Amino acid sequence: MSEVAVTEDFFLGGRLRIRQPARGYRVNADTLLLASAVEAKSGARLLEVGCGVGAALLAVAARSENTSFVGLERDANMASLASENVAANGMSTRAEIQTGDVLGLQANRETFDGVFFNPPFDHDGEGRAPSEERRHAYIADQSIDAWIKTLADRLKGDAALTLIHRAHKTPEILAALDGRLGGVEIIPIRPRADAPAKRVIVRARKGSRAPFQLHKGLDLHDASGAKHTPEAEALLRGETTLSWGD
Repeated sequence: MSEVAVTEDFFLGGRLRIRQPARGYRVNADTLLLASAVEAKSGARLLEVGCGVGAALLAVAARSENTSFVGLERDANMASLASENVAANGMSTRAEIQTGDVLGLQANRETFDGVFFNPPFDHDGEGRAPSEERRHAYIADQSIDAWIKTLADRLKGDAALTLIHRAHKTPEILAALDGRLGGVEIIPIRPRADAPAKRVIVRARKGSRAPFQLHKGLDLHDASGAKHTPEAEALLRGETTLSWGD
């Protein structure tokens, strides 16, 4: 495993300490918004695939005391940092990090009470070409259909699959969910109230026949001059969770 330069950063108002690469993909708003959307019932065992340095997993763990987690990450450097972060945040008894690729993993077929992920958003030729350090986190080598097909099989009955993605990929996500998971819900994430959504957070359940729901959405910024809207700031600091109207 090669050495990587790292920084130590704090999130959730200083409650979460994360070591992460100085260059490459770093914890951002997508990470924390996904964490805020994850259902974490008491006693649940949750899986995050492509967990990176473990920030989303640990952000969920920070607000849900009686839950346990498995983080799966195929990059050995990232998985090592994730393990360090689990220990540094006192979560070693509740979270474990495994190195591997869920799309190629056949031996371990454990099912979970929930699965969440923040997949690479683009394929080659889409968007801006990322630096080599960021490539594995931004450029997908599998379709969203392949991700959802595999992850649907890792869910127990009525368990939720939750993901964040680019808004324009919504038709592709819905097509992948069709016939596999139901009760689909979408929360659009807009830069501002007068702007189109750039992200969507999608949740769907194993065995659900509930009707599709499009929720009102979240605005990240407003005209006040503050960094984020009060609602977005509370979510990013881990003070509230994203409302699905449950």
